[in-house]
Amino acid sequence: MIARSQAAPADAIPASWVEHAPGWIQPWARLARLDRPIGTWLLFWPCVFGLLLGAAADERRFLEWHDFYYVVLFGIGALVMRGAGCTFNDIIDRDIDAQVARTRGRPLPSGAISLWQAVIFLIVQCLIGLAVLLQFNWFAVALGAASLLLVAAYPFMKRITWWPQAWLGLTFNWGALLGFAAQTGRLDLADGMLYAGLIFWTLGYDTIYAHQDKDDDELIGVKSTARLFGQDTRKWVLRFYAISFTLILAAGFTEHTGWPFAFVLLAAGAHLLWQVKKLDIDSADNCLMVFRSNRETGGLIALAFLLASWFG
Repeated sequence: MIARSQAAPADAIPASWVEHAPGWIQPWARLARLDRPIGTWLLFWPCVFGLLLGAAADERRFLEWHDFYYVVLFGIGALVMRGAGCTFNDIIDRDIDAQVARTRGRPLPSGAISLWQAVIFLIVQCLIGLAVLLQFNWFAVALGAASLLLVAAYPFMKRITWWPQAWLGLTFNWGALLGFAAQTGRLDLADGMLYAGLIFWTLGYDTIYAHQDKDDDELIGVKSTARLFGQDTRKWVLRFYAISFTLILAAGFTEHTGWPFAFVLLAAGAHLLWQVKKLDIDSADNCLMVFRSNRETGGLIALAFLLASWFG
């Protein structure tokens, strides 16, 4: 059984640490997507944005000890909850994954991990996530618990709507609300605009990601915005990124982040434009490369909020 787990998924990072881990660890690491850290980054960055915007809303600099403690907590939470989400998704999609070239080597469809083993692994990851969540105020705890409804529904969206990427946006960016709530104990208009802007960011980057599977998705009847937009994808991604940039900028200005924020955010906007220009929807390798570059986009947005906190 372990021997069957040695082949890494097509979209795993070549020569990741997982390839050098003991054989019995590899299928578990792949089930949690530890060989593909980009998803953890994309779950982590909105939490950081929310924390930084919350500091701005309280009119203080992001320098207090609990700020950095919260960053560590959200880092751990992003890692384990991304793993839990992927495990749940793989449990639900194990039959579909077996029919898709890019995913048939995953631990469940390949037989490297059994269904019941995956269920137990899911429970353990969720318990770790709960332990992290309980470190925040009760409003944030309730808000975090509410996100489970979005997570539970996500695997079914591609069966019922052409817009599963929109649902992923609702789910993946919940951390922007949670981070803000952890800082302030409330939500406000600016954080709502940030959340909305990040949903459009996800609509853009996950449409790019979905182009890797469009041929297989068509054969098995799975829906996506990549299939919906087809050759017009570049135009749609540009629209989504433009809306995202505008809403994130408005969120910062609503909390009086000032011009340092806008100046650095322009770099993030330029990076989004580079993605649109670079995109080749007919090349799976190109789509994966452009998708992964959103780690840097998130870093630039975080830097904009951080400099606003320090110099705004």
